[in-house]
Amino acid sequence: MSVQILGLKEINGPLVVLDHVTDVGYDEMAELCMEDGTRRLARVVEIEGDRAVLQVFEGTSGISLKNVRTSFQGHPMEMPLTTELMGRIFNGAGTPIDGLGPILASERADINGKPLNPVSREYPRNYIRTGISSIDALITLIRGQKLPIFSGSGMNHNKLAAQIVKQAQISGDGDEKFAVVFAAMGVKNDVADYFKKQFEESGVLERVVMFLNLSSDPIVERILTPRCALAAAEYLAYEKGMHILVILTDMTSYAEALREFSSSKGEIPGRKGYPGYLYSDLASIYERAGIVKGGKGSVTQIPILTMPNDDITHPVPDLTGYITEGQIVLDRTMDQNGIYPPVSILPSLSRLMKDGIGEGYTRADHSAVSNQLFSAYAKVQDARALASVIGEEELSDTDKSYLEFGRMFEQYFLDQGFSENRTIEQTLELGWDLLSLLSREELDRIDEMMITQFYNPQRAKRFRRGAAQTR
Repeated sequence: MSVQILGLKEINGPLVVLDHVTDVGYDEMAELCMEDGTRRLARVVEIEGDRAVLQVFEGTSGISLKNVRTSFQGHPMEMPLTTELMGRIFNGAGTPIDGLGPILASERADINGKPLNPVSREYPRNYIRTGISSIDALITLIRGQKLPIFSGSGMNHNKLAAQIVKQAQISGDGDEKFAVVFAAMGVKNDVADYFKKQFEESGVLERVVMFLNLSSDPIVERILTPRCALAAAEYLAYEKGMHILVILTDMTSYAEALREFSSSKGEIPGRKGYPGYLYSDLASIYERAGIVKGGKGSVTQIPILTMPNDDITHPVPDLTGYITEGQIVLDRTMDQNGIYPPVSILPSLSRLMKDGIGEGYTRADHSAVSNQLFSAYAKVQDARALASVIGEEELSDTDKSYLEFGRMFEQYFLDQGFSENRTIEQTLELGWDLLSLLSREELDRIDEMMITQFYNPQRAKRFRRGAAQTR
């Protein structure tokens, strides 16, 4: 029999305070029943002696200190789980909003998940193909990895997220099942409609589980959104043996909601006003990616975050970089020049790609092509800096070849249409076309056998000819 507590001690923003509370746990769910019979969900966010602080999901407007009955449910927030989640759209708290009725759950699970024992983790191998050359060739996404995208306000990260969801595929046996869990936090209505329209029109919605938290929704729901999404992902991966790609956008909105919530609790702020536990809170989300030994499924994460003022040292991207295994950085100058996706190659990396590419996974020459493209593009920046001082006409033939390589690399390799889905073979062949623009002596990151097999100055001539015809 649940005990009901009559009245509230205090109301502060989205928080309510109760006195004389016993046998209640942190994160436990509660229900507030108003005098008119309406009910609101809440969860325990702080306990001090017999004093409990509750965060009300729908906000505290219209609640009085008297005549409110609070009953505790004895468990944390749970997500209903079933394979019927796929193709459905939920709000940030896991309630269906697609008009198709409630979920008939086969089981329920705590949205905070169960910690993975580090000993039971399997090292991530094999890759997920996104169909985007800059990512697949140079910053390869590995199954079980967490690889964030660092973007800026107003840039094309929403478009990139939609393209990844539409095109993402796994390699391997044909009987392996793949799905996407997509969670959007703090987005406007038009952005939410854009995602729904893109997934419906491309026909991928049936393998996508969508969680949409709008900017007008309560901030407590925004804090729950990634956890509900990951609870669904873990169920599909570890219970149903599926390979799940989780896309979380925008983690900066999540962190700002956490900051607002922390401030309402009166906690001492840390850097830029964010709570001191921001690192551990982000880690509790990001570390829910991985592969369990003996299991068939995997959870791979792509968190997307906007860097305020394009500052990569801001607390949210800074701490995210410490926790995750690399990053994909989007460049504003490229975006303004019309390059899509505007991936800035040099500051981007995937720390796990070396063990998930090559023979048996992608192609034997993948690692060598990736290293050589990185090296060549770094020399492009040096040649451009030198040209800005002495003029392009005064450059050596080698530097001029690097300038040509840089233009072609950005125009034909990095720049890719929203609906263009390239295979890994097409991407690597395009890489060899570009490397053939350079002299053989400049290919110092590739062994002679591969150079003999793939390098051919005739490729460069055909490539230039094709480029001229498409202009």
